Amino acid sequence: MTPLALAVLGRGLVDPTEPAVRADDEALTRGRAVFETLRVYDGKPFRLREHLLRLASSAAHVGLAPPPLDEFEQLAGTALAAAAAAVPDATLRLYWTPGPPTAAPTGLVLIGSIPDWIEPARGRGQKLVSLFHPRRSVPWLLPATKSTSYAVNMAAEAEAKRRGADDAVFVDADGIVLEGPVTNIWWRRGQTLHTPSVELGILAGETRAALFGLAAGCGYTVEEGMYPLAAMADADEVFTSSSVREVMPVVELDGHRIGRGAAAAGLQAALRSLATL
Repeated sequence: MTPLALAVLGRGLVDPTEPAVRADDEALTRGRAVFETLRVYDGKPFRLREHLLRLASSAAHVGLAPPPLDEFEQLAGTALAAAAAAVPDATLRLYWTPGPPTAAPTGLVLIGSIPDWIEPARGRGQKLVSLFHPRRSVPWLLPATKSTSYAVNMAAEAEAKRRGADDAVFVDADGIVLEGPVTNIWWRRGQTLHTPSVELGILAGETRAALFGLAAGCGYTVEEGMYPLAAMADADEVFTSSSVREVMPVVELDGHRIGRGAAAAGLQAALRSLATL
């Protein structure tokens, strides 16, 4: 991601190539911070308020002070205005850190470019491999929390690539499908879309929430629950969702080919239409 603009709470716009977090901030020393990532369409951030509310929820889960959401929203507008001349479609990241031990928390808004690999990957479809990951169903495992402690998620993506795939899908010790390292998982059987339940401790993605609202207009019903990996492997169609990648079709799971279908393309088009209203 190429940084296009950076704004800091209490400071406003700063040079995006300069340091903005102190070396003694626990965001760096412990990975104790929270963040959100969303997509910007023609200068308009999609579901910004919903992402801000989830930022506040994550902050509470890791014991951080509540972030000032209205100030964050204004700061996002400042950063977006600064980046608008460079590119109208972008990524927007919100960070909330504990700050240095004797100072206030740090809030950052970072505008970046959209990765150029996404559209080619959407065109060819992605290959997934299943990897074990413990179910985050107890509070101390921080269910539904988006923290910056992402080393395991990045290791999963690296392991998937080492195995010749594009990405991973996490399954627990019982073989139950959870989520991807940075995505929610979906599959279609007939006219029904299935996705793992948030009761499994997965992150309730904002694009996931948008697809729930769009599914009926595309001719589908949605069911969420606790599903074994075999249910996903036997589906008519599989895809993932995330804020930046949007709807991404899956064409292979653990070496097993999966046919492409109409749901991913239809929901992707509906999502774009909704985001650009």
